[in-house]
Amino acid sequence: MATAAFRGANASSGMGVSDHSKATYLELQRKKVHRYVIFKIDEKKKEVVVEKTGGPAESYDDFSASLPENDCRYAVYDFDFVTSENCQKSKIFFIAWSPSVSRIRAKMLYATSKDRFRRALEGIHYEIQATDPTEMDLEVLKDRAH
Repeated sequence: MATAAFRGANASSGMGVSDHSKATYLELQRKKVHRYVIFKIDEKKKEVVVEKTGGPAESYDDFSASLPENDCRYAVYDFDFVTSENCQKSKIFFIAWSPSVSRIRAKMLYATSKDRFRRALEGIHYEIQATDPTEMDLEVLKDRAH
């Protein structure tokens, strides 16, 4: 009896991932259609949805400017760089954006849903948790990627 109740409680607290979110991520990963994708939690639908995508020509500054300064988001960024051996490489970063000024409820919601959402997106190389812009500065990505 207790296990059924536990399963029910567990299922309702979990956040789903919309098919559109998964498909948009695959477009970034496989087809390089997007430089980045920003996801938000739709509390009414209880799922993670795409809020914004950035085209291949958009810069890291465009990406960071797209994150709200007072609310949480998940984001995926396709980082291109050249290695010391002069090889062109690309690494996918998962960024959990949780600014210190965002609502406690939002922080809790994003924190508890993050692992499940990240598991739904295969092929992510690195994860960054950021509470302010300096923690996800372009230099941070460069250091992690090399």
